[in-house]
Amino acid sequence: MKKKLLMLSAVAICVAILAAGSLAFFTSEDTAHNVITTGGVEIRLNEWGNSDKTEPFKDLEDLMPGMEVTKIAEVTNTGAAEAWIRVLVTKNILLAGDGEVDPDMVALDLNEKFWTLGNDGYLYYKDPLKPGETTEPIFTTVTFDAAMGNEYQGATATVDVLAQAVQTAHNGATVMDAQGWPANP
Repeated sequence: MKKKLLMLSAVAICVAILAAGSLAFFTSEDTAHNVITTGGVEIRLNEWGNSDKTEPFKDLEDLMPGMEVTKIAEVTNTGAAEAWIRVLVTKNILLAGDGEVDPDMVALDLNEKFWTLGNDGYLYYKDPLKPGETTEPIFTTVTFDAAMGNEYQGATATVDVLAQAVQTAHNGATVMDAQGWPANP
């Protein structure tokens, strides 16, 4: 009886080993390759020299006090993602000789309907800018004050515009709440 029991145990062990070995053949494996690409925020600053926006703005010479020139500044979203936009506009006057300089002698007609001045000196576009869209102009004219005296003869005036953009996705409900702006120049 012991022999039968031993024999039966040996057969049971062999069947168990064969069954376990055959289970290995019923497995499967697969790999998924996932590519996740981040969106991009890209902008282009446009400066136009005419109201039709067909001629780029070019440097001007021989301007006189009281003159007004067309200079339309706007920003186009050329990226793939919606963006918040801000700009820093700086004016400077370099005199030919010595003397006091007042940059406010050069005035800009800032568009306060679509742009708001922040506490940091930047102008912020109030609405998110979708890909392919262009902002309303930041300003359209530059005016030289009629009160400019002889000390401004031969002076060079510059109006520089620095535009920056950050994503709108998961970045504040308004442009004033947005984070991640590039460092101040």
